[in-house]
Amino acid sequence: MAKNNKLSLIPLGGLGEIGKNMMVVKFKDNILIIDCGLMFPEEEMLGIDIVLPDITYLLENRELVKGIVLTHGHEDHIGSLPYVLRHLNVPVYGTRLTLGLLEGKLKEQNILGDVSLNTVKPRDVVQIGLFKVEFIRVSHSIPDAVALAIHTPIGVVMHSGDFKFDLTPVDGQVTDFQRLAQLGEKGVLVLMSDSTNAERPGYTMSERVVGNTFDENFRQANERIIITTFASNVHRLQQAIQTAYKHDRKVAVVGRSMVNVISVANELGYMDIPEGILIELDEASKLARNKVVILTTGSQGEPMSALTRMALSDHRQVDIYPGDTIIISAAPIPGNEKLVARIINQLFKLGAKVIYELANDIHVSGHPNQEELKLMLNLVRPKFFVPIHGEYRMLIKHAELAKDVGVLPQNIFVAENGQALEFSRRSGRITGRVASGKVLVDGLGVGDVGNIVLKDRKLLSQEGILIIVLTMDRESKQVIAGPDIISRGFVYVRESEVLLEEAKARVQSALDKCSEKGISEWAGIKSQVRDAVGKYLYEKTRRRPMILPIIMEA
Repeated sequence: MAKNNKLSLIPLGGLGEIGKNMMVVKFKDNILIIDCGLMFPEEEMLGIDIVLPDITYLLENRELVKGIVLTHGHEDHIGSLPYVLRHLNVPVYGTRLTLGLLEGKLKEQNILGDVSLNTVKPRDVVQIGLFKVEFIRVSHSIPDAVALAIHTPIGVVMHSGDFKFDLTPVDGQVTDFQRLAQLGEKGVLVLMSDSTNAERPGYTMSERVVGNTFDENFRQANERIIITTFASNVHRLQQAIQTAYKHDRKVAVVGRSMVNVISVANELGYMDIPEGILIELDEASKLARNKVVILTTGSQGEPMSALTRMALSDHRQVDIYPGDTIIISAAPIPGNEKLVARIINQLFKLGAKVIYELANDIHVSGHPNQEELKLMLNLVRPKFFVPIHGEYRMLIKHAELAKDVGVLPQNIFVAENGQALEFSRRSGRITGRVASGKVLVDGLGVGDVGNIVLKDRKLLSQEGILIIVLTMDRESKQVIAGPDIISRGFVYVRESEVLLEEAKARVQSALDKCSEKGISEWAGIKSQVRDAVGKYLYEKTRRRPMILPIIMEA
């Protein structure tokens, strides 16, 4: 078979990690992008707001990109689009709610008018370049989620999106098992499937279980109820509002992202909100406490979130009182466990009743457990299998499940971001690597913070900084004023006068050596000062603060 008749799959995000999902499908001179997600920063990424996939490969091949297709409206699947679409002006295809949530993001970035958004619905088939893309309904924790069947000249490529096999979904929209089975019967070349829960045995519980738990907790609560969950979990928000209505309580929503999601979902008809149940926070404060429910962001213990500020008594409008019932209807994302535990402890200290244990059925996942993953594999019956969406151990577990249901071991590919997978009708292999990685966003800066800056931030956070200021004569190189030493995050000046005086003496000694050796360049003088002071401080304190010599000319 000719080389140009090979199909390539290139993950740019979502493999070996949770988040920033992005998959490239390439056939001949056509590229299709599946999802453009973001990831929230890891603990060591100090000061970073969000993490985006590196799209260098796409920018180098921008003339080949025919479109972007979206599986659903979660941040880890659409969050990087406002950044990507500034550089790649290509059509975007997604379901109504997905595009409704995306529109708000694009409007914030003032690029909505420049983008072609194309609404699709389940069972639609859209021609995008050489690809025929079919959208297939699946259940997830947000409405309008779809899997994708990408019909190419050499076979069908299936992308599961995020899914679960919920047989009693809140909105009644059950996964399209029939179409999945039909595609499996005809023959699927490659399946890419969600691995998030590949380590968990059994089946994921139905979202309706949480609604029943809400009802039980509402009956037991005598005071105000505060519920926190992911802002985009529309089904969970719907059940909370329905339960509040049943128990004759009004609902106030706190947190910009949650307000936006409820507004968009309600406007597009994906939520059924009883007339008059939603009120402003000001109005809620005037009602009896047993007549109020507050829906809020902050389920992950984020430092600036509404729930965190409430727990720290730092929220402008909401204080936590003894007797309040706080329901944390979400599982901590890996890495956030400490943040969440700290907030739970603080809420208990304020006298609240906190319901957070997953054993209480207060949260169910939107992703498939092992038996559902096997069912997807058995329905689709792919020739080749690529586990996606998960940390490396999850991908390995998913690969083992595929072997268990009969996929040949040599036809299973556990890949990493940037690795190019190449398939023909009969064979598949990893062929090489393209540029991939993380682009860090800090404030308005996109990609201007790299590993060196993060290393400096880590050093500053752990060891502090010592600034040495002195004024030197331009001609004679003699010290006119100083050296003065400013310490931040290293030692308290008053309690370490002897240490800092000796450090000043070391500065002077280093300057004398520079004079003896004829070192007159400022860079050379600074280097000598930094080395001398750094060596002395390490001897005395076993610490290595960042030392910043500043020389002013006169």
